[in-house]
Amino acid sequence: MTTEEIFSRVDHTQLKAYATWEDIEKLCREAVKYRMASVCVPPSYVKRIRQTFGEELNICTVVGFPLGYSVTAAKKAETEQALADGCGEIDMVVNITDVKNGLFEKVEEEIRILKKTCGQHILKVIVETCYLTREEKIALCQAVTNAGADYIKTSTGFGTGGASREDVELFRRYIGPHVKIKAAGGIATREDMEMFIELGCDRIGTSRAAELVSQGRED
Repeated sequence: MTTEEIFSRVDHTQLKAYATWEDIEKLCREAVKYRMASVCVPPSYVKRIRQTFGEELNICTVVGFPLGYSVTAAKKAETEQALADGCGEIDMVVNITDVKNGLFEKVEEEIRILKKTCGQHILKVIVETCYLTREEKIALCQAVTNAGADYIKTSTGFGTGGASREDVELFRRYIGPHVKIKAAGGIATREDMEMFIELGCDRIGTSRAAELVSQGRED
């Protein structure tokens, strides 16, 4: 697998609470240079990125991040603002408290509302696997599928665990044919990225992809 093939699936990510414009600008320049799938950034930077880089890169941002328990109306407003600011993709966090309470119809309806808000823009649904049972993961695969979202995403990177082979394999078994998979959280090496892509992930969320070119392994 070539470096270019890996980069084409990477959402180059900088979501630290203390990320400066210098950090964000560096991220964006790397994404443009290596032709990455997108940059995944805090909502407050979306408009400035679009003004600075124009259409050079695809911008992804997060909604209800990182805990997910914002009310649906707030998530919808966040999504509308992000799209107005020039965002191309939305990574939303499900309401994990609703999941733990078994309110899967409510979770599905929230995803459906945000997908309708996104329209033709991509919606990825972060389910935060580290907090879930196997049964809850399966139910969320069904909710994401039924609601028409584009991706199911493993993790925020802020939970107690990240992407795993087992979770991706479970997703592949239970999601619908139109739903893709994004692995995120704890992905630190080229080997990790290759493994998740080979398992069927269409996107990889990581802040470390650009380091590949300094590891002496660029193709």
